[in-house]
Amino acid sequence: MKRKNSTISISKIISFVVVFSFFAIIIKLSFVSLAKETDGIDLTAFVENRNTEIDILPAQRGNIFTVDGEILAQNVKSFTVIAYLSSSRTKDENNPQHVVDKAKTAAALAPILNMTEEYILSLLNRDSYQVELGPGGRDISSIVKKQIEALGLPGIDFVETSKRYYPLSTFAPYVVGFANRDPNDAAALITGKMGIEAYYDEELQGVNGRKIYQKDAYGYTMPNTYATIENAKPGNDIYLTIDSNVQLFVENGIRDFASTHQMDWLTLSVMDAKTGAILASGSSPSFNLNKLDIEEYLNPLTSYQYEPGSTMKIFSFLAAMENDAYDGSATYQSGTRKVDDATIQDYNGHGWGVITYDEGFSYSSNTAATDLALKIGREKLYNFYTSLGFGKKTGITLPSEASGVIDFTYRTEVATASFGQGITTTPIQTLQALSILANEGVEIQPYIVEKIVDSESNEVTYQHERTELGQKASKEHIDKMLSMMYDVVWNGRTDARVYKNDNIVIAGKTGTAQITGSDGKYMTGVYDYIRSFAGVFPYENPQYIIYVSIKRYTGSYTEYANMITKIVEEIAKYKNISKSIEKVDSSKIITMDKYISSETTITEEKLKMLNLTIVKLGDGKYIISQYPEYGKTVLAGNKVFLVTNDTTYKMPDISGWSSSEVITLCKILGLKYEFTGYGSVKEFSIAPETVITSDLVLNVTLE
Repeated sequence: MKRKNSTISISKIISFVVVFSFFAIIIKLSFVSLAKETDGIDLTAFVENRNTEIDILPAQRGNIFTVDGEILAQNVKSFTVIAYLSSSRTKDENNPQHVVDKAKTAAALAPILNMTEEYILSLLNRDSYQVELGPGGRDISSIVKKQIEALGLPGIDFVETSKRYYPLSTFAPYVVGFANRDPNDAAALITGKMGIEAYYDEELQGVNGRKIYQKDAYGYTMPNTYATIENAKPGNDIYLTIDSNVQLFVENGIRDFASTHQMDWLTLSVMDAKTGAILASGSSPSFNLNKLDIEEYLNPLTSYQYEPGSTMKIFSFLAAMENDAYDGSATYQSGTRKVDDATIQDYNGHGWGVITYDEGFSYSSNTAATDLALKIGREKLYNFYTSLGFGKKTGITLPSEASGVIDFTYRTEVATASFGQGITTTPIQTLQALSILANEGVEIQPYIVEKIVDSESNEVTYQHERTELGQKASKEHIDKMLSMMYDVVWNGRTDARVYKNDNIVIAGKTGTAQITGSDGKYMTGVYDYIRSFAGVFPYENPQYIIYVSIKRYTGSYTEYANMITKIVEEIAKYKNISKSIEKVDSSKIITMDKYISSETTITEEKLKMLNLTIVKLGDGKYIISQYPEYGKTVLAGNKVFLVTNDTTYKMPDISGWSSSEVITLCKILGLKYEFTGYGSVKEFSIAPETVITSDLVLNVTLE
């Protein structure tokens, strides 16, 4: 009996434990299902994160344009080459889907990807399902992709990506700058590293979108669930002040000169004297934005700071005028001047005898500048220099702007500062200061961005307005200085006479500054100088400012000056301010009529009578689109694009066209394009009369 009772007691205990455990589990499950948290874990978030996938939808980076609409930077489709190595991909031996002959594949790809056969083969021999054939196989163009596809290599495939592309490649590279992604991370954002690309990176970047959806344990999208899509917002487009034609004159002039002359560096910039817009900025050495063959990362326009030399006399003489200490007809003994324990001398060592101060400026006399500076004193000279912006940043929207150094105290330092030694300035500061010569003494702030446009709505979100920095000198003194600078060039007392030409009247001032060595002392070599030229033109009413500097130039000064005057002449002709060119005949300016829905043949006859060049696209009976648009003006002889109601459009012969005309054509046809070089069309990849299809890419070589 006792044994039976013991068995019954154990059974009751087991039953109690089972029932208790059951109820405990029920209570726990109820709590978990109703509670927001358990054991410190947010259960809702845990479940959602476990089943939710978020894909980033990258934003399209904004474009960078010249002021006249030439594309300087854009995103283009690119590809990364991959190789499938696993034989599991191949289901039919007659149609292999993996790399079969690795040696043959490596040998065929090596010259196209600019990689060695050995390295490609080492990638193909990896124990992987697939490999990326980098670095040569990253960011390849559609042209290279087609070359590889033509080889018919099994197992070779492509992943579509995008990259930053610069159609004009060597056009104002320090201003435009560059952007790229981390080469080791294909998913990384394209980010700006230099120039406008870096300064306006956030504006250009846009805002990434995302796709949120549910997935199962195997990574597949769960059926009967909805995806939430937040569309990406593309970056804004930025229009620079760079004028493509002026920049072309500058680039060509510098390139031709640098190809036959030795120097450390050369920088040349052109500014609209009335607005402060930087129309062009070029330098040597330069680099190709697509190749990034960079020798120097600093932008010469904003980051080079050096002793300006005698161009500074423009401002030291003006300082004397503004402080009632200048009498141009007064005479002085040129040659040398003892200032405390230093001897100041004119560049020829002995001067020109007793001459007037006006003549002293024309001769670029250091002793004249010294007399005037000591007469007004350190404080007044310093205040005038700093009032013009020397010694501080101009605020131009480019990265790494230098401020220069305007710091002088002792009489000898005041003397040397008057002719541009012992102080440092930047080209952009000098351009800003020179603006007073064209605006009756009012200084204008230089700028590089004309406007910013929302690429979705086409709304202008920023438009630059002329920024005046105050009256720095009187009109009377500005007129006097302009006449003195005219005398420098046109009466030929110094080397500046080589800037005289028959097509445009330029007023200017030359400068020569010694270079400081690593020991802090001035170097004494024959070529250890920075030569500069500051000019405004046309003299009668200055519209443009040019500033040029060259370091350790070993050639003829005349050839250097000829390079500058040629650029000035080209700008003058282009801007229609040359003396030897007639103003545009108003009868040659044609306002476009509305031709949409008109018959093609009748429209062609009308335009031919107006002496316009017709580019007809398609053989349709009616016009469905035109460029220039209704109400726009065009000069006689220029091209007018007419799109007809045809179903197919053929490639015209674009030989000799300008890059802007090619861009217009491509925009009309929705044709992708890539430029090499700059200038007019020399060669192009799509033969005339070829039917245009969406997969074509027009490759254009310019000269």
